[in-house]
Amino acid sequence: QVQLVESGGGLAQAGGSLRLSCAASGRTFSSYAMGWFRQAPGKEREFVAVISANGSGKYYADSVKGRFTVSRDNAKNTVYLQVNSLKPEDTAVYYCAAARSMSVVRSATCDYWGQGTQVIVSS
Repeated sequence: QVQLVESGGGLAQAGGSLRLSCAASGRTFSSYAMGWFRQAPGKEREFVAVISANGSGKYYADSVKGRFTVSRDNAKNTVYLQVNSLKPEDTAVYYCAAARSMSVVRSATCDYWGQGTQVIVSS
């Protein structure tokens, strides 16, 4: 079992930055690819970014490429999402998720999900 707890969300101005964190329990964190998703009000959940188990592979949605950076620290059982140049359309609840491979993460059929952290971007 892996439990995921997100933090770091909040209110930011357009153009600002936030650093989201996702802390995982369990000793198998380093064997999981980790992903970030978001769900805006009235919209379906969408894929944002994924990082491989060892951190060497990363992939981003086109909408965030160049502005968001995913990273992980396996010693701390934590994955991060640095969000820069925020736009009002980035407003959403951000979720982290774990799966055995990057492809599974990108398909959104992850094994484990966190409860989410709210990001609100004001214009």
